[in-house]
Amino acid sequence: MPRVGMTADRLTQAAAELADEFGFANVTVSALARHFGVKDASLYSHIKNAKDLRARVAALALTELADQVAANMAGRSGEDALAAFANSYRDYATQHPGRYAAMQQDLDADGPAAAPARRHADLTRSILHAYNLTPEAQIDAIRLLGATLHGYITLELQGSYRHTPRPSQSSWQVALTALHTLLTNWPED
Repeated sequence: MPRVGMTADRLTQAAAELADEFGFANVTVSALARHFGVKDASLYSHIKNAKDLRARVAALALTELADQVAANMAGRSGEDALAAFANSYRDYATQHPGRYAAMQQDLDADGPAAAPARRHADLTRSILHAYNLTPEAQIDAIRLLGATLHGYITLELQGSYRHTPRPSQSSWQVALTALHTLLTNWPED
């Protein structure tokens, strides 16, 4: 019998909070059960298994981030939209490092994170409209944006830029300007 007040959504929210506090790698069914003061078996009437729990956390994070990105990009285009998009990702990763890590896992194409992941792809494509890229070039540009932003954010979260003489924010701004310049002058196939 399901425990009163315990739902899949409540478990997902708690798992996301645990991920932010202790790291996504430490989010397990056992850790979540300890958090609620119940046995692991009590959770299985709400979630299928650890993989399902992790996918739910990713779906929650992707949804939260997509909402933030969409709100920050509203009415913007070109370099302004690119900056709003990138800054939203960076801010979210800083505020929710565990949830950000959840989004990086390999997700099932038909799992709970599929729809929010498609929304992210659509938001990324919407930035690229201002750059007049071909459909093939858009794919390459999406991959470049993802690799650049994720790489920078991951290194920053790991503290890689703490001991350098130039502030991380300054380098971030240069990176965004460089991305805009590259997208504006995209090489022909």
